[in-house]
Amino acid sequence: MAEDRYYATGKRKSAVARVWLTPGTGEIQINKRPATDYFPNETMRMIIMQPFELTNTVGKFDMAVNVQGGGMSGQAGAVRHGASKALTAYESGLRDVLKKAGFITRDPRAKERKKYGQKGARARFQYSKR
Repeated sequence: MAEDRYYATGKRKSAVARVWLTPGTGEIQINKRPATDYFPNETMRMIIMQPFELTNTVGKFDMAVNVQGGGMSGQAGAVRHGASKALTAYESGLRDVLKKAGFITRDPRAKERKKYGQKGARARFQYSKR
């Protein structure tokens, strides 16, 4: 294969994104669909473009993504994480900028598990005095 491909895995909540960057025109395919179809919400598209805007590489790479698990917000965060890591594979000098913005660090926040004898993770059943 003559052209370069940069691969990275991004994670957020329970979503996992496998991201491939190839030099190109800025086309984004998510699960073999255009990003505008997969993320109809403008906010989600903005989230996945943040690493490129921060490093001034908008339109320099085509991005192919396989993402699974979680919801829309988690998947967008996973794509952003994976794209940031793939950009550092392309050029290690971009790592400091992306790290400072917090895009390299995996966000550890996840849903807390429900506890037995309770309504939810923290919520209790209502106490009845009589």
